[in-house]
Amino acid sequence: MKASNAIQHGAKPHGMNASGTKLSGVRLLGTILFLLFTACILTHSELSLYYAALGLMLWFEKMIPSLLPFMILSGIVIRLGLTQTIASFVYPLIRPLYRVRKDVCYCMMLGFLCGFPMGARVAADLYARGQLTKEEGEYLLAFCNNIGPVYYCSFVLPLLHRELIVPYLFGMYGIPALYGIFLRYTRYRTLDRLFYTRTVSGELSICTAPQSGKIKHGVIRSKNHKNGFLHKGERLLAETDQSISASIRSILTLGGYMILFNLLNLIPHVLYGRNFPLLSPLLEITGGLSLLQAQAPLYSLLVLSFGGFSCIAQTYSCVKDTELSIVDYTIHKVILTLLNALFYFTWFLLLPNSFLH
Repeated sequence: MKASNAIQHGAKPHGMNASGTKLSGVRLLGTILFLLFTACILTHSELSLYYAALGLMLWFEKMIPSLLPFMILSGIVIRLGLTQTIASFVYPLIRPLYRVRKDVCYCMMLGFLCGFPMGARVAADLYARGQLTKEEGEYLLAFCNNIGPVYYCSFVLPLLHRELIVPYLFGMYGIPALYGIFLRYTRYRTLDRLFYTRTVSGELSICTAPQSGKIKHGVIRSKNHKNGFLHKGERLLAETDQSISASIRSILTLGGYMILFNLLNLIPHVLYGRNFPLLSPLLEITGGLSLLQAQAPLYSLLVLSFGGFSCIAQTYSCVKDTELSIVDYTIHKVILTLLNALFYFTWFLLLPNSFLH
């Protein structure tokens, strides 16, 4: 009777009211931002062209040459099942500290050496192919998706006029590496137990794929296959073709994010009559640092640890088809940024003469 009376008086259920209001608020905010952004582009075409061209130029000159080859090669390696073979070179050093499998070790290696967003992309690829569990993927995202050392040493440190190298390398890579060890023995202390199951006879058997019904294993088949399997040469060509296609799609998506987030600098520039250099690195790290230069080196170093909103969006584009959490990834990035701030503050207290030199 109460429900019928509510309907007769035109009242909506409580849950519908709340969700409807929330949805209307989000749509209203999105509409306002879209109209504002569009108006800024139409009324300040030269300025919008500058910011868009900045993102496009940085994508073409920095990201494609440094990232696309690694994407293609890593895709081929994963598709051919060579991750454990390659990881074997560093596995004796990684295993005692992190107690992980070789597939996890491979992802750690590329995440630290090849730079962002290879850590997220490789973790997503391995997870999608059933070579990582969800917990392993989330563990890797927590500390293995950082700015690349080549980019950091060849672009960032010279731009900020930093003479010392080792302390900054420790801040950018040593702290995430130590954070990974800390996580391994705290939140992810049961990581290696996920792969051991007991057989009927009572013996322990290693399971090297996540127990998920969504993951299907198999081999690539050809219409004109021989004995049901592709010839080795044909398989190499097929895997290379797939890797190139997937890598080009990914690099185009990343380029779109770089252009969009650089273009967002247009809104505060138009509203306040000038750009805000401190905001730019938070939106898109490479374009923002190019605008900020060496005006605030400590701030730039901390933003590099966080990665900026464009990096978060690009990471999401890498993991969106998996069950890996972008929210957890962002939380870990904030924690690493705070740890970096603590490191630089301690450095300043102990060695003030060398701080930021």
